[in-house]
Amino acid sequence: MPTWGYSFVEHKYDADRLAKASGRDIRIKPKHAREICAVIKGMKVDQAKTFLEKVIRIEQSVPFRRHKKKVAHRNDLKQFKWYAGRYPQKAAARIYEILTSVESNAEYKGLDIDLCRIIHAATHKGRIIKRFIPRSHGRSTAKFKYLSHVEIVIYEFPS
Repeated sequence: MPTWGYSFVEHKYDADRLAKASGRDIRIKPKHAREICAVIKGMKVDQAKTFLEKVIRIEQSVPFRRHKKKVAHRNDLKQFKWYAGRYPQKAAARIYEILTSVESNAEYKGLDIDLCRIIHAATHKGRIIKRFIPRSHGRSTAKFKYLSHVEIVIYEFPS
């Protein structure tokens, strides 16, 4: 059984004003999860939730900053000062669930959600479930399923 740890250094912050949550082996692509985490890092919790809701409803695109060679330009990304973007709905929905989880963890600890900001949002590659489709003449085509680990940490800043 693996022992999951966080890639977050806790000793820099006060542990009483910190809340964290993670999702392990989530069935989303690491590329999509990475780009969403890069956008929501530094946002307030309510602001990040409204952003993810807009992505799920295909009203706001997520800027893709790496591996963007054939990614179409989006007009709504001028606020991020970027051009290439997509609408990763499935990844946004899973990260939204983790964000609600970390919000409930913060409420349980007695933190004020209005003062909380996301200080750590990271994703890591998980396992790859490898499958193959048999083809003619003894060949096969790969059909892989990608899993990801996502961790979110919020911190209550004093007003």
